[in-house]
Amino acid sequence: MTLADYHRLLPLQYGKMPLFVKAGARGYPDPRYELLARALEPFGERVVDLNPGVGLASAGLLEHSRVDLLETSRACLRCLERSFAHHPGARVRRGLPWEAEAEAYDQAVLVLPAERGSRYVELALWGAAHSLRPGGRLWIAGDTKRGFETYFKQAKQRLGYGLIRHRQGSLRVAVLEKENPTPPVGAPWESFAAEIWGHPLRFRHLPGVFSAGHLDPASQLLLHTLHEDGRAGDVKGCTVLDLGGGYAGLSLPFAAAGASVSVAEDDWGSVLSAQASFRANGLEGRVFHSDVEEALPAADRFDIIISNPPFHLGGEVILDVAQAFVQAARSRLRSGGRFYLVANSFLKYEPLLEAAFGNLSTLRREGYKVLRSEA
Repeated sequence: MTLADYHRLLPLQYGKMPLFVKAGARGYPDPRYELLARALEPFGERVVDLNPGVGLASAGLLEHSRVDLLETSRACLRCLERSFAHHPGARVRRGLPWEAEAEAYDQAVLVLPAERGSRYVELALWGAAHSLRPGGRLWIAGDTKRGFETYFKQAKQRLGYGLIRHRQGSLRVAVLEKENPTPPVGAPWESFAAEIWGHPLRFRHLPGVFSAGHLDPASQLLLHTLHEDGRAGDVKGCTVLDLGGGYAGLSLPFAAAGASVSVAEDDWGSVLSAQASFRANGLEGRVFHSDVEEALPAADRFDIIISNPPFHLGGEVILDVAQAFVQAARSRLRSGGRFYLVANSFLKYEPLLEAAFGNLSTLRREGYKVLRSEA
């Protein structure tokens, strides 16, 4: 798979309209979305989908209602924008699920984002309740193996009446009616501090971002290894790109050490978190909401690229995104530049790096592995 293949959007015929999907985009294939799509019933004129992915669940409602699709992933937004660009009843928006307009909708749709943690789901359920007019309906879909019963109970406490409408193995779809007013919700922002490379740093983040509340062990190992690697030790004046940079856990130490830092991140909540982290430390950093590197200026090239790439999608291990990261690193490095990647030891990234760069060094193995290739 080339980088162009990864970025290509592929049409999927769904009912009367094509939906566009791509590698690494949430929501297809995904049995939660498919079950919800079959279960949904028209109700009212305005619908909001608070976790649409590629739009599979709520696309069928466009025959009866106006649908707002509020999405955080840049990869998914690219698919949604292509799918619904010419549909007058659809509005694709970038945003977090608790940012929907208050009491504006007759119906809300939510595939429970359980993979993002309980606090994120709680806020998403609050956002759904907040968005509905009195008497409005909320449809939720999820998996009993990933907390559906707990989240369904929370939804009933927030809204009122609810019942399970469909079962398929461990999957469930429920519908609820808003009977209760929605009380205010607390501020979602959190923070933590850490000293890295002799710099005291403060990290700000929203719920649901990777490694919320602490720097994960793989990133710690990469930073420790980079500090020991003589060629990476002095980064002042270097241009650095963090692919999949989250809340800037890897890139903030580079900025503190005097590098010119860019972050490319698919998740909007993580983009906002990285921006807040740079501001909290009085440091400069460019943060792009990007499907891998597609949002970066075409001419941008870097001395160092770092990555702790994601390898989960909907609970499944996938290598498509990491492979795209490797190819993007090869195309974005200056001659003589270096790419550093940290990963779980069991992930077979070595063939990808060797194929892309023609060279590979394993710098460290301590539960995780730190790999380096050079342009």
